[in-house]
Amino acid sequence: MTTKPSPDAGLQAWQVITGGILALVLCIGVARFAYTPLLPLMQRQAGLSDLAAGWLAATNYMGYMSGALLAAWLESPLWRRRLYSAGLLVGLLSTALMGLSGNVWVWALSRYLGGLAGAAGMLLGSGLVLGWLMRHGRRPELGLYFTGLGLGIVVSALGAMLMGRLDLDWRGHWWGFVLIGALALLPAWAWRPPVPPTAAAASAAVLPARRWILQMMAMYFCAGWGFVISATFTVAIVERQPLLAGQGPWAWLLVGLAATPAVFIWDFIARRIGDLQALLLAMLLQLVSVLLPAWSNGLAAALSGALLYGATFIGIVSLTLALVGRRSPANPGKAMARLTLSYGAAQVSAPALAGAMAQASGSYTGALWLTAAVLGLGAGLLVLLQREERQSARPPAPAS
Repeated sequence: MTTKPSPDAGLQAWQVITGGILALVLCIGVARFAYTPLLPLMQRQAGLSDLAAGWLAATNYMGYMSGALLAAWLESPLWRRRLYSAGLLVGLLSTALMGLSGNVWVWALSRYLGGLAGAAGMLLGSGLVLGWLMRHGRRPELGLYFTGLGLGIVVSALGAMLMGRLDLDWRGHWWGFVLIGALALLPAWAWRPPVPPTAAAASAAVLPARRWILQMMAMYFCAGWGFVISATFTVAIVERQPLLAGQGPWAWLLVGLAATPAVFIWDFIARRIGDLQALLLAMLLQLVSVLLPAWSNGLAAALSGALLYGATFIGIVSLTLALVGRRSPANPGKAMARLTLSYGAAQVSAPALAGAMAQASGSYTGALWLTAAVLGLGAGLLVLLQREERQSARPPAPAS
């Protein structure tokens, strides 16, 4: 009697990891982040206003939140893989829609679909890759997987710079990114992890204290606010300075180059000084990255801010999700989904408000100062969490 070959047969760990990284390049780097370096071009050539630009970014995160809700609700491994596969195709479709029309409502649909694709790559993809590695007795390498975020930013920056040299208009840029996305789709599709076996019935969920999780959600909301303002407007902020016109893609490239190795660096820092302390350091450095372009209109401030932003945002995400997952061992996905929705709520509200502020004032300075204040609040919440943890770790005083 012959046994049925495992669906995992023929896949190597490097293929699974590489496929996952390229899925993030497609679903995040192309379907989401290409919008950032192309925003100034679309404002010049397609008449996109600051207000509409902010709302389009907010619509993208509405799509991401919708995907996060669906990912948190899904239990079936088969459907999780099906929706992950669909997310890869939707990521390419959403990019093509941007070049098909000059209608802002079509762009809004594209941004929403791009958000759904991003959730598929980030939430469903990471779970499938991690499950495959664990089933095969390999050390989980999600730090390597999340380098796809930084690499996606690098691809979006270099792609925009290359197509700018070819003197393509805004539609041509988007079709160029469709080609880049198609090249990433082929191996990402071929090396998708197969449907994992049905998990045994889980034990009762063990969740952190309600107060702790609410404080973490509030902190992560602040982190999401800081992330999305820079992710959406970094290039536009640089391009709006008279002496910096044409330098915006370089700032965005620096973000990606800093983000790509940052996950490993922050894991090392967390092992040395602790998770909350590392998170606090990352949050304070991200606050500085926002203040630099608010304080100065110079190229050094803009590029330094972009470098610091890239080096910190991915560390905040990875450290937070890892910490919450470890504290919810019976069902880490549920706790992670809660925080993802908190992060996403900021990503929906912040760019729309920042766009409206820039439209009213003609400058992003006010939005940057507001973002710095929000990040300061997040840092304060982390200080409070550290204090509470130190107090809970103290032995009780002996009875007199």
